[in-house]
Formats: sequence, C-alpha cells, structure tokens
Amino acid sequence: MTLRVTDGEQGGWAVLQVSGEMDLVTSPVLRQRVHDAVADGRHSLVLDLSDVLFCDSSGVGVLIATRRLISSCQGRLRLILPAQGAVDGSHVNRVLGALGVRRLFDVYPDVGAAVDDESSPLSA
Repeated sequence: MTLRVTDGEQGGWAVLQVSGEMDLVTSPVLRQRVHDAVADGRHSLVLDLSDVLFCDSSGVGVLIATRRLISSCQGRLRLILPAQGAVDGSHVNRVLGALGVRRLFDVYPDVGAAVDDESSPLSA
C-alpha cells in the first residue's frame, strides 16, 4: 500500500491529510511534504492521520522529527487521531500510546477542532 498526502489550508493552518501506510518505504513522502510546507513559511501545521491504516517506527520517527522541526521554527503542530479512525480505531494513536510518546503531541479529534484556537487537545 502507498502513502498519500494531500495538502490544504484552513483557518491559517496548513493541513496535510495523510492516508495509507507509514512505513520505512513510504514515510519519507510525509517527511518531504512537511519540509516543503515549512520551507513555504507554513509553521502552523495539522497532520490529519485519521486515514492511516498502519504506522511503524519509521512513521513515528517522522512524527517526532516533525515535532522537532516545527518547534525549532516556533511553530505549532497538531495531530488528528480520532478514537475511531482508520476502520477499527486509530492505529497511530495506539502505536504512539504503546511507545509512550503520545503525550508529546497535541491531539484533536478532527480538523475543525484542531484549527480552532479555543479548542483544547484531547488528554494523553
């Protein structure tokens, strides 16, 4: 399976919609798209991972690297990891929780909540 990344903008936030599998082969696609967004001066970034069916350690590495990059730009990063996404529950949410790194990210249930500055992230 491949990884698809489509980009858009909402409420001043760059929104990258990610679908498919994030693994050793496909994760560089997301890494490049994040770097392209930052190079374009877009430092408020939402990664919508609700349609990601699989994520291995390389995918988690890309998410952590993205957090580091956005932080170095004094930007903001928000992830969308709905409880019931990617068919049977958010695989990425389970992987981040199992690895103990879920708390590093501001997580929201949907794009609307993620781009709303009045909205609070979900608890870790």
